[in-house]
Amino acid sequence: MIESYQKDCQRRVDSALETLFMPPRAELERLFRAMRYSVMNGGKRVRPLLVYAGCQALQGDLGQADGAACAVELIHAYSLVHDDLPAMDDDDLRRGQPTTHKAFDEACAILAGDALQALAFEALSQPSGNPADPTLRLEMFAQLARAAGAAGMVGGQAIDLESVGRRLDQQALETMHRHKTGALIEASVRLGALASGKADALRLEALQTYARAIGLAFQVQDDILDVESDTTTLGKTQGKDQAHDKPTYPALLGLPAAKAYALELRDQAHAALAGFGEAAEPLRQLANFIVERRS
Repeated sequence: MIESYQKDCQRRVDSALETLFMPPRAELERLFRAMRYSVMNGGKRVRPLLVYAGCQALQGDLGQADGAACAVELIHAYSLVHDDLPAMDDDDLRRGQPTTHKAFDEACAILAGDALQALAFEALSQPSGNPADPTLRLEMFAQLARAAGAAGMVGGQAIDLESVGRRLDQQALETMHRHKTGALIEASVRLGALASGKADALRLEALQTYARAIGLAFQVQDDILDVESDTTTLGKTQGKDQAHDKPTYPALLGLPAAKAYALELRDQAHAALAGFGEAAEPLRQLANFIVERRS
C-alpha cells in the first residue's frame, strides 16, 4: 500500500516542482540547471509524503498541500547540497550521482543551495497549491522558517560539526538530531495538517508527538544503515560517519539496541495516532517505512 501511495505522492510533488526550474534569463540557465539537478536527481520524497499524509489524516484537500510539499523538499535539497560541500561533510556522492559541487563547481553549488532555500518560501507563497487563508499561510511560513533555521536544521548541523571526535550521551545525541533531522520532518507533518484547514490544538498535538517519534527514528535508521548497508544501495558513501568519527546511535548503544530503539520510536508514533481513523493510515505506513527502509 505504501509503495502505491509513495509513487502517487512522488508524481504529484515532482510535477509541481518541475514548474519551478524555468530560468527567467538566459544568463541564469546554469544556476537553474544546478538547482534542478539537486532536487530532481532522485530521492524518496519522504518529507513531501509526510505533508500529504498529514493533510489527508485531517481529510483535507491535497491541492492545498502542494506548496508545502514542494517547500519542504526544496529545503531538504538545499541542506544536502550544503552538507556535501568540502567545508561540511565533503562528500562526492549523493543519490547515486556526483554531488552538486562535483557535477558543477563549489561556488555554483553554494548559490544553488541558497536559491533553493529562497525558492521554498516562494513555493509556499503562491496562491495556488496553498490554503487561501492568509493567517494560516503566515503560520506555515513561520513553521518552515523555524524548522529550517538556527532553532532547527541549521542549528543541528552546527552541533553536528562541533561534535566530531566527541562522545555524546544519548540526550545530547537526541538534541542534535531532533534539530538536524527531526525539525524538518516534524514541520512536514505539521504543515500538511495546517494546509488541511481543519487542524485543532488537540489533533496538532497528537501529530506533533507522532512526528517527533518518526523524526528521531529516521536518524536512528540512517545511523544503522551507515553501518549495515553499502554505497550502491545507499546512493551515498557508506561508513562515512565512522570514518569522520561522528557520534551515532550504533556507536553509543550498540547495533542491536539501536535497532530496538528504532522500533520503539515507531511504536510511539503508532500510539500517537490512536485517536485517528483510517485517513491516518498513510502516516502509520510511513512510520513503518522509515524503520524498514534499506536506503
